[in-house]
Amino acid sequence: MTKRALITAACLIALLPFSAQAEPKAGAYLAARQAAMNNDFEASARLFTQSLTADPLNPYLLENTIVSYLGLGDFTRAAPVAKMMVEAGISSQMANMTLSVDAASRDDWDTVLADSEAGREIGPLVDGLTQAWAQVGKGQMSDAIAAFDAVIASPGLSIYGLYNKALALAHVGDFEGAEAIFAGGPTNGMRYNRRSALAHAQILSQLDRNTDAAALLDTVFGAQTDPTLVAMRSAFDAGEKVQFDYVRSAKDGLAETYLMLSQAVIGDTSDDYVLRYARAAAHLNPSNTDALLLTAELLDNIGQYDLAATAFSAVPSDSPAFQSAELGRAETLRKAGKSEAAIEVLETLARTYPDMPRVYATAGDTYREANMLDKAKDAYTRALDLYDDTDPLKWFIYYARGITHHTLDDWPAAEADFRAALKLNPKQPQVLNYLGYSMVERNINMEEALAMIETAVAAEPQNGAIVDSLGWVLFQRGDYENAVGHLENAAALEPVDPVVNDHLGDALWAVGRFIEARFQWNRALSFEPTEEDAIRIRRKLDVGLDAVRAQEGEPPLRDGL
Repeated sequence: MTKRALITAACLIALLPFSAQAEPKAGAYLAARQAAMNNDFEASARLFTQSLTADPLNPYLLENTIVSYLGLGDFTRAAPVAKMMVEAGISSQMANMTLSVDAASRDDWDTVLADSEAGREIGPLVDGLTQAWAQVGKGQMSDAIAAFDAVIASPGLSIYGLYNKALALAHVGDFEGAEAIFAGGPTNGMRYNRRSALAHAQILSQLDRNTDAAALLDTVFGAQTDPTLVAMRSAFDAGEKVQFDYVRSAKDGLAETYLMLSQAVIGDTSDDYVLRYARAAAHLNPSNTDALLLTAELLDNIGQYDLAATAFSAVPSDSPAFQSAELGRAETLRKAGKSEAAIEVLETLARTYPDMPRVYATAGDTYREANMLDKAKDAYTRALDLYDDTDPLKWFIYYARGITHHTLDDWPAAEADFRAALKLNPKQPQVLNYLGYSMVERNINMEEALAMIETAVAAEPQNGAIVDSLGWVLFQRGDYENAVGHLENAAALEPVDPVVNDHLGDALWAVGRFIEARFQWNRALSFEPTEEDAIRIRRKLDVGLDAVRAQEGEPPLRDGL
């Protein structure tokens, strides 16, 4: 490595945050790797930066420092590290993307194009569309159209090039040209997703074709009634010319490229990888609510709840997506163990949107988790009052309220709710299992309970909790031999569940396998059962299951056991 490159690296490291914090170098490196594995971007950024002070041109450290900053959405801090890699001649897709996005965010389109022409590749699709949007940013529409057309001509990329070209034409006011691309439909490779359909509807409105725009929304979205669609349909019905705002600048267009790429690869790669592209979209266009929501959802998926809550809170209150964002923020706060903060968000939403059933449904879940059961019950009841019977979510609210009633020891109300849920969704395995198991525990309707649980197991044979229920109902019916097989399967599926292991111990005892039974009871104790269950397990270990059943007034096991 050249002396100049080392000096450049040292100077850039000195400008980075965290670099002056002392920590044993080996310790920082190992801790950085662990933080990166946990997607703890704040810690990994700090620790990888510290590690760079000892080895400033290590490609692994540089790459992972960039990735950590991208996870945080901090392109400003990532850019110096990316520059270090480029200066040192180290090839890195993430470094190239970081510098391109950073330059584009500052409208430095000359640098974007120069880097592209220098061969700093990100990927065939991104490279081509970046060049096109850079030309738009420079006001060179002829060159931009040529660049879009080159993408359109590339195998497998036509749909992406067409969509972005239509957006660029609409951005400069050529709505007829944009409409011509959309009007080609499947013939020229165009097809709709949510954003392209809404963008096309705005373009039609700009052409004074609100009736066609409304028909398009109906065709693509059917009866969906999310706030964005409701607001747009209302504007069309009122005869308003809806502004085209999907792309207001070249930066917005490039943001659309990165968002489009993020949505295209979801499910095909890891969420933390998709997050980098979603972060790029949000950095280039901070008002792109779809990019913000996707970023928040990805962070939530990888367990970064505080970062997810921050991303949700970035959606402005005047956006039609604000309600969904606040519901998402409340959910992430709940997952982070911040129930009070989640409840505050939901109660504010309920005051602002008193007729929105999802607010009350989410509030019910949050109250229930916080053991505020009466409030949970009331919230679920309000949600049920607001949901239409045809809504596919309504069965779940009955189910959740049933669990709440069950926890409150109101069995008649719980059973009524479970049966109402099954009326709406007759073969739902979770409801069948919960109701069936509850009846087994009460020793009522045993034939019906068995049939329900067998149906649930057939639907979800790899669900250990449901398989356990089947084994337990067989045990309660005295069919111990068959119970053992199902309970052994359940324990294999849920090896650290104390209830499952306890049930298996009981079944093994019932068939005379006493040593194995005691082994399972000891396993159950090691997995932190409830205090009540732990006391009973210890009694079984002391005197055996048959003696405990006799003390509890239960009938004897088979063969006088």
